[in-house]
Amino acid sequence: MTADAKIPSPPRIHAFTDDALGEHDAVALAELVRTGAVGAEELAAAAAARAEQVEELAAVAYPSYSRPLSPSARSGTFYGVPTFVKDNTDVAGMPTNQGTAAFHATRAREHGPYTRQLLSTGVTVLGKSAMPEFGFNASTEPPHARPTRNPWHPGYSVGGSSGGAAALVAAGVVPIAHGNDGGGSIRIPAACAGLVGLKPSRGRHVDSGMARALPINIVSEGVLTRTVRDTAAYIAAAERYWRNPALPPIGHVEGPASRRMRIALVLDNLAGPVAPGPIRAAVEKVAATLESSGHSVEPVPLPFDARLETDFLHYWGLLAAVITTTGRFLDRRFDAGRVDDLTAGLRELFVRRALRTPLTLYRLRAAAGIYQRALGPFDAVLLPVLGHTTPELGLLSPTVPFDELIDRLRAYVAFTPINNITGTPAIAIPAGLTAEGLPIGVQLAATRGNERTLLELAYLVESEQPFPRLNRP
Repeated sequence: MTADAKIPSPPRIHAFTDDALGEHDAVALAELVRTGAVGAEELAAAAAARAEQVEELAAVAYPSYSRPLSPSARSGTFYGVPTFVKDNTDVAGMPTNQGTAAFHATRAREHGPYTRQLLSTGVTVLGKSAMPEFGFNASTEPPHARPTRNPWHPGYSVGGSSGGAAALVAAGVVPIAHGNDGGGSIRIPAACAGLVGLKPSRGRHVDSGMARALPINIVSEGVLTRTVRDTAAYIAAAERYWRNPALPPIGHVEGPASRRMRIALVLDNLAGPVAPGPIRAAVEKVAATLESSGHSVEPVPLPFDARLETDFLHYWGLLAAVITTTGRFLDRRFDAGRVDDLTAGLRELFVRRALRTPLTLYRLRAAAGIYQRALGPFDAVLLPVLGHTTPELGLLSPTVPFDELIDRLRAYVAFTPINNITGTPAIAIPAGLTAEGLPIGVQLAATRGNERTLLELAYLVESEQPFPRLNRP
């Protein structure tokens, strides 16, 4: 069924109501606080009440409703706007459990490096959002806890690894939430939940300590939002705290560009062409929207083959091996025997093929040059976020036998890792609904440092194809 077909009403779960938060996005709420129409404390209380109202989504890893972390100064683009931080990022006074049962963290003594950049925007932190173990899975279904449910249809996945963040924003608990993306972990849940999710260029924001230690830094920090303007305003605010001098500035993007752009259309993933169906139809509809607005859209092949996918999986296994070997640095009570079967399987996969690591790292580093040569002549690339539509809970559970789960993940996460490997930016935006009433996301990508172009194009699509909203028919 295409995005234009009649959609049945699924059992949606949301907390939108006539309180201080209303249906406002973060930009609008910040303006209400600035003018004195509402107070920051009032917004925090409303968000906490909403979180409790949709507790069945299991999106919160650690609530701090009675002691929210408020900014010390009345300043910042989003002063007074409530949010949540993903449970792999340190916030002073809150535990960081990394979505695992292998340890139970004590409260962090200080903020992580990126937390300070996030807080500079003026947000109020109400707690930690749920995630799969160490962010390895594309669905937030930890075996030791309840799965995080998709508010559009609670029987389905909300993606991962920033799944809790996506559920909270889509359900109206908060308008903006922190996420990070090491293989699609912002863009996948954004696509599943009908949100905007920008993975910035490598080095665009302050890196976490763990990201800095990686042989190849594949992790970018960012946020999930319901509107393009919230994402653009956040990027501009974060840039005022710190800007990487090696990248061109973005500034505050406030709408579509007037210039005509050349856009590459990619409808092949690492396993082959995207089959006819709702995802392909959604991408083609966005392509038609861009063309009708004066842009040139040209089909191009993906400049990589399945070997890149194998290399990325090997690197994922390397990360699992490092975490399980050095876990006591996270917490002295870390018990590697309690990691889930996906983490254990990734570790064992790496150990079996450890001798391939030098060549794998060489090829992964070379991918940036291949991407630039093939796609550099274009202003942007239009492609799907995912290989198939959002699955029901259980399909990607870490309790599924490892080899079977990996095959399922290969088919599902077919596009997003490319931009993590190459360090290039990509943004997921909503582009319709499936027959089950679940969101479909499409992806716009660019060469490193060109986030401004992506935001301009996202604004255009949002204006021409208004994004579906969970609380509206």
